[in-house]
Amino acid sequence: MASVGGTWCLPVRSALHRLCESDPVTDWLAPPDELMVLTTERLRLVEVEAPRLSAEEQNLTNRAWDDALLAQPSMFDGSVAASGGLAREGPDGLVLAWIRTTYRRYVLRKVPGATCWLPHLFVSILQPTDDERLLVGRMASWTAAPGRWQLPSGTGEPPKAEGEPLDVDGLRALAARELREETGTEAAPEDLGLQCLVLSTQGDVGVLFHAPPRPVTSLRDQYASLLEAEKARGHDPELDQIAFVSAPGDLAALDGPTADYLALVLDRHGQHGQHGQQGLGRAGRETGPGTPTGPRAETAGSG
Repeated sequence: MASVGGTWCLPVRSALHRLCESDPVTDWLAPPDELMVLTTERLRLVEVEAPRLSAEEQNLTNRAWDDALLAQPSMFDGSVAASGGLAREGPDGLVLAWIRTTYRRYVLRKVPGATCWLPHLFVSILQPTDDERLLVGRMASWTAAPGRWQLPSGTGEPPKAEGEPLDVDGLRALAARELREETGTEAAPEDLGLQCLVLSTQGDVGVLFHAPPRPVTSLRDQYASLLEAEKARGHDPELDQIAFVSAPGDLAALDGPTADYLALVLDRHGQHGQHGQQGLGRAGRETGPGTPTGPRAETAGSG
């Protein structure tokens, strides 16, 4: 078994291989040594079951959840779609396995000695301005990552009905909702293009979409309107500040930590611009089985 803070725990990997026997997916990607960005022509989602916890592990989870609630009362044990891993499919596709679970299962990640935590699945939105900067926001003090700057983002959510499939359109709709709820900017789901995926050293998977460019003044006005509306309802916004950045060097001016993927995404955005659904990551080294149009990957250390 892997140690806490290491890579994917063995129970998750074993479950994937067992539960996907009916699905011809074999080329699973191990969590990389560095953050990896992948672009693909096709993305298919498949649901797998969460590895079962022993009685001891369940008790540990419940105690960790109770402790987390004491530290952060705003947490709730709602349904989430966790990451079950990424695999290559053919010369130009990726398969994203996802797990139907609840937030409670995530807390084990911070418990010393625990090995059955699940990697996160999330969506993020690149909202460009008409001068090719990207909108970023600072997470409010009551959120799971207070003070962190990131793209507008949201935790993966499973379909409401048991057995209903989750697909790229479902993730796209979630991304559009998160953009609206966090920044006040409306974007039709069909206007969001699949940009890339990020795979972290702990197996977390982010699916990134890009929105149509908008004027900075419009984005600022919509965010200001959102703040006013939230204040009128007695709510604190999820993002307590927004900013516009165009290169990794801009992040140093932000007052707080940044999401681990943000510098790499900004670097690729600066190289390739906001044009084209497959713009990010195309210059990266190829790690897949062999065609120029296949999934490509690059790490935080690649140029």
